[in-house]
Amino acid sequence: MIELHPIGRVESPLRDPSDAPKQGEEGSPLAVLTFDPSVKDALSDIHVGDRLLLLTWLDRADRSILRVHPRDDPNNPLTGVFSTRSADRPNPIGVHRVTVVAIPQPLRYQVRNLEALDGTPVVDVKAILEGIFE
Repeated sequence: MIELHPIGRVESPLRDPSDAPKQGEEGSPLAVLTFDPSVKDALSDIHVGDRLLLLTWLDRADRSILRVHPRDDPNNPLTGVFSTRSADRPNPIGVHRVTVVAIPQPLRYQVRNLEALDGTPVVDVKAILEGIFE
C-alpha cells in the first residue's frame, strides 16, 4: 500500500482545466503554495529565486485514461499517457518546474510557471540540481 499525505495546497486563479496552459512556461499566472505547519523546518532553506520541482496530486484527473491526443489536439495521433504530460493517467502525479518569486509570509511561497489548478494538493518539493531535470 502506498500512502501520500498532502504537505500543502496550490492557490491559483486557475479553477477550470480549460483555462490552464498546457505547461507552466506557457502563460500561467503567479500562484501561491501554502504549506502545512508540520513541514516548516523542511522549507527553511528555500529562498526567493530558487528553482524547484514541485510534485502535486492532480486530484481532478481521470485515472481511467490510458491514451490521449497530445495537447488535446485531435490532429495528433492517440498516444499512451506515459509518453505525454497529460494530467489524465493512472497515478496523476504532477511534476512542475517552478521558481520562487516571493515569500510573503511563513509557509506561503509565491511561484511562477505553475499550471496547477486552485486547491491542487502538493505532495513534495525537490531542489533542481544544476544539469539535472533541465
